[in-house]
Amino acid sequence: MTLQLRIYVPPHPLIKHWLAVARDAATPSVLFRSAMTELGRWLTYEAAREWLPTQETTVKSPLASCPATLIDPEMPIAVVPILRAGLGLLEGAQTLLPLASIYHLGLVRNEETLQPECYLNRLPEKFDPQTRVLITDPMLATGGSIMAAMAELTRRGVDPTLTRIVCVVAAPPALQKLSAAYPGLIIYTATIDETVNNQGYIVPGLGDAGDRIFGT
Repeated sequence: MTLQLRIYVPPHPLIKHWLAVARDAATPSVLFRSAMTELGRWLTYEAAREWLPTQETTVKSPLASCPATLIDPEMPIAVVPILRAGLGLLEGAQTLLPLASIYHLGLVRNEETLQPECYLNRLPEKFDPQTRVLITDPMLATGGSIMAAMAELTRRGVDPTLTRIVCVVAAPPALQKLSAAYPGLIIYTATIDETVNNQGYIVPGLGDAGDRIFGT
């Protein structure tokens, strides 16, 4: 079967609500951070469906033994926030994946070339090939940062088919690049916007998510 990039926009009312809060230019930084946390939580909840490895077992209830399903504690799970804006989604993701290892990857966009430059890389030299990797990055705009992140992760042994990307807003340029390079990838986003402007910002988008998260 031919692999194809899959993009899910969950129709959850809480996702729609917090997206609206995040989009509003009048939303203060403290509330914007809350919106990012909630979007990270609910989008990760959706991404975990049929992704987290499980194992079958038996437990004893107060009345009788019964079959049960548990998350497999031996299967490695990693969360990779793309700094700095990806930190805004991390807290929500961590509430659902408390045992996941966190590996920070810092990428900044050169505002003249719009190309990503790496300033921090805390990824391990090699990932277990069965590792489930969740990437948090609020904006998939031109695709430069997420493509750089995926290249670094796959170079270190990450399987794109076991990888999930959680973002708030995605745009066609990034999605087209990811589809061509990593057709087995799955993305969960609150919405897809149609346009990226000459400065590389998604329109209507969120503005600069990092600045709005940290009040800078």
